[in-house]
Amino acid sequence: MAKYDLVIIGSGPGGYNTAIRAAQWGLKTLVVEKDGYLGGTCLHVGCIPTKVLLHHAEIFDTFKNAKEFGIDVKEFSLNWPAVLARKEKIVNKHAKGIEFLFRKNKVEGITGWGRWAGPGLVTVENAGKITEVEATHIMFATGSAARSLPGIEIDGTTVLSNIEILKLPAVPKSLVIVGAGAVGVEFASVFNSFGTQVTVLEMLPRVTPVEDDEISAELEKALKKKGIQIFTEAKVDSVKKDTQGATVSFTDKSGKLQTLSAERVLMAVGRVPKTENLGLEKSQAKLERGFVHVGPYMETAEPRLYAIGDIVAGMPQLAHAASMEGITCVSKLTGHTMPPIEKTRIPNATYCEPQVASIGLTERAARAAGYAVKTGKFPFLGNAKATILGHHEGFIKVVTDEKFGEILGVHIIGPLATEIIAESAAALQLEATVDDLMSTVHAHPTVWEAMSDSVAAVRGLSINA
Repeated sequence: MAKYDLVIIGSGPGGYNTAIRAAQWGLKTLVVEKDGYLGGTCLHVGCIPTKVLLHHAEIFDTFKNAKEFGIDVKEFSLNWPAVLARKEKIVNKHAKGIEFLFRKNKVEGITGWGRWAGPGLVTVENAGKITEVEATHIMFATGSAARSLPGIEIDGTTVLSNIEILKLPAVPKSLVIVGAGAVGVEFASVFNSFGTQVTVLEMLPRVTPVEDDEISAELEKALKKKGIQIFTEAKVDSVKKDTQGATVSFTDKSGKLQTLSAERVLMAVGRVPKTENLGLEKSQAKLERGFVHVGPYMETAEPRLYAIGDIVAGMPQLAHAASMEGITCVSKLTGHTMPPIEKTRIPNATYCEPQVASIGLTERAARAAGYAVKTGKFPFLGNAKATILGHHEGFIKVVTDEKFGEILGVHIIGPLATEIIAESAAALQLEATVDDLMSTVHAHPTVWEAMSDSVAAVRGLSINA
């Protein structure tokens, strides 16, 4: 029986990043993957292919407005098969990249369904054959799957998840999206740009409900301006397929029953953890609604059994969170102990147009936590680079502790928001104050320098607004 220091079940970002770091730190590591390829949901049917489509949509929108930039474009059209082909090319390139990195770092891999079979033992089932593997430490990084609503079946043809919508044979004429979280607003942005009539239904009072209230309001305004129809506080009652596609029945915020007809329906109402049939129920690990409870270093109640990523209770279901959770865990195992990961230090990034990014506490959460809050806000309308790009909608909002000026949260909507959040992530990790960032030199002209004015606004000293 083969023996390893660490066996990781799942090869998504959490699994493969952790495996490589574990090998770099001297652990003999094996990754068990049920599919015939590495990279998981994020690479193959999640983060990466979605962002490819979003980038293509951005380019397509630029062509629509080419005249503003002094470029005469007489004819252009979307070549959807070519878009899909480029998406697959990018995905395959990076999947091969992971294979190369495994070879380079001497990480081993095996295909099959991995299960916890007792302390220090994993079984891998593939085509009816069972392989037993001995491991000092075992980690589950099995990810999540799309969730639907009771009574609504994702059939993969008319009612879609994030997987099927990435493989549509043609751009739909109409699309109803159920859910206005990150997945919902990203696909709304993509298909709106490509000419689809998009309607978004959100059960909660605002779009992107995890974001700061002001960000949600600004995003809803921007999406509606683009022609996307949005209903908040909308309860979906049924989705019935018909010859034209499907009819969605929902109750609006006034209590009125409404119906919408669309060629396709995308269910974007969240994710469920993949923890069934993994043997975890036989261990001492505590599960709640399928989520695994862990300690500061991702340890479960079962000795030497760990969980990271989308299956972890109380943590955001984000690829970069999974990766750092795993790296933090193996740092402890190898004596390279890093600080435990903190939820408020994990950035959110939503790649709709305009982009949204945030980290730390919202203003509402900071006040609820008992802070005396002071905020600063700066609109991209006052940023020269944003004007050059032709994208000057949105703003940066900084939430701080009034007494010490400690930065508690940063919330951005506007151009390159998902890139310029980087400074804020470093600032929160280092417990920086607004005065620290006010004394930081920001390059000009950049979109990023809007951070300088937003922190100065906390002190009433913004220069460009």
